[in-house]
Amino acid sequence: MASVRSDPDASPGRWPGGPAVALKILIAGGFGAGKTTLVGAVSEIRPLRTEEQLSELGRPFDDLSGVEAKRTTTVAMDFGRIDLRAGLALYLFGTPGQDRFWFVWDELAQGSLGAVVLADTRRLADCFPSVDFFERRGIPFVVGVNCFEGTEVFAPDDVRAALDLDPGVPVVLCDARRREDGKNLLITLVEHAAAGRSAAPVPSV
Repeated sequence: MASVRSDPDASPGRWPGGPAVALKILIAGGFGAGKTTLVGAVSEIRPLRTEEQLSELGRPFDDLSGVEAKRTTTVAMDFGRIDLRAGLALYLFGTPGQDRFWFVWDELAQGSLGAVVLADTRRLADCFPSVDFFERRGIPFVVGVNCFEGTEVFAPDDVRAALDLDPGVPVVLCDARRREDGKNLLITLVEHAAAGRSAAPVPSV
């Protein structure tokens, strides 16, 4: 958790003033997996986006296989917010998907409660860097399988096996455009993170 000052953009009466508590969650995944879409679908404020047009200069670095229609990419982060109750907010940080922007991840990950890793089954291998990043740092995460129109739908257990995930990592089918699906992902993550903390051994003194 991190303490933040009251936000002047908050809804009237929601934050009566003074310090507020914010829970920080990362939205990660491969290039074109739907991170910007998910943040925009669930955020209660107009999301901050750092998108730039894809250009010929980036063609040698950006693999568009399976997402040929994509025209923009996140170059720093997406940011959104959900007010859970007075004085308590959920801050969402969408990470950039390409390798050349991964230096941003360490900064964004500091103080985070956990992460949602969005998976596109057309490019499932793109998930491995995100999964590896959070596993190595001991950051709780869930996998949201973004079911794009016209693609084959796989069972969560099949995706879990393909990604070689620990049995305790939740895998949830979703449509990143749907607010309810996004909220379900976030609830699943918070419950998963809370369960992990309660199960952690108490250090001896």
